[in-house]
Amino acid sequence: MNLNNDVREGVIDGLPIFLAYFSTAIAFGLVCRSSGLVFLETLLFSVTNYTGAGQFLTLNLINAGASVLSCVLGVMMVNLRYMFMGVAVEGKFRKEDKTLPKRLFSAFGVTDEVFGVASVRSGRLSFKYFSALWLTSYAGWVSGTVTGYFAQMLLPEALQLAVGVTCYAMFASLLAKEAAKTPTALIVGVISAGLNSLLICVFGLPNGLSFVISMIAATVVGAFVMPDADADGAEEATEAAV
Repeated sequence: MNLNNDVREGVIDGLPIFLAYFSTAIAFGLVCRSSGLVFLETLLFSVTNYTGAGQFLTLNLINAGASVLSCVLGVMMVNLRYMFMGVAVEGKFRKEDKTLPKRLFSAFGVTDEVFGVASVRSGRLSFKYFSALWLTSYAGWVSGTVTGYFAQMLLPEALQLAVGVTCYAMFASLLAKEAAKTPTALIVGVISAGLNSLLICVFGLPNGLSFVISMIAATVVGAFVMPDADADGAEEATEAAV
């Protein structure tokens, strides 16, 4: 009975995330179709990645002609924070739920929003609760992607062309949000964007390689010029500017 309660509570707590992910994923599905991806590619993109901003970033790099290695490195760096979030969540698991298969399964479902909900829940986390929480959120992301992909068939051509700015709008919002908190986040973003442009326009580096170099350089600068409390802001500002 307690296990059933855990599942129900996980689904209930995951529903707000489901709705938020569904709406965002619609935009991702639209962009995938406008970028020339077929349905299976779009579906697998969300099913296997489930990284939100990382997926938009990867799509942007693909459209820019970046190599597969550059895409992998870029997404890995953008999502390094999930490694620490996963460790923190695993630390709240009950002792009997800390088996390797359960930990690996749960690690895939850690996102910013899922981590936030799990972190504020009092007491120990059960595997049943956390699985219900992230699978509900995951269903929102995948179903939203599918909906967005097919919804574009119903959109006028003018709106289909406008979908291409979705990636840029999303990253611009990330940069604006962090710049509003602290001016140093804007400095990190300007450094990242400037270095990226210099490497591409002057030195002729491929888009993917220039992105990786710019992100590393700006993140190092951000680690020195920004307080520890703003570390996450530096990462988001770098990602958005590049």
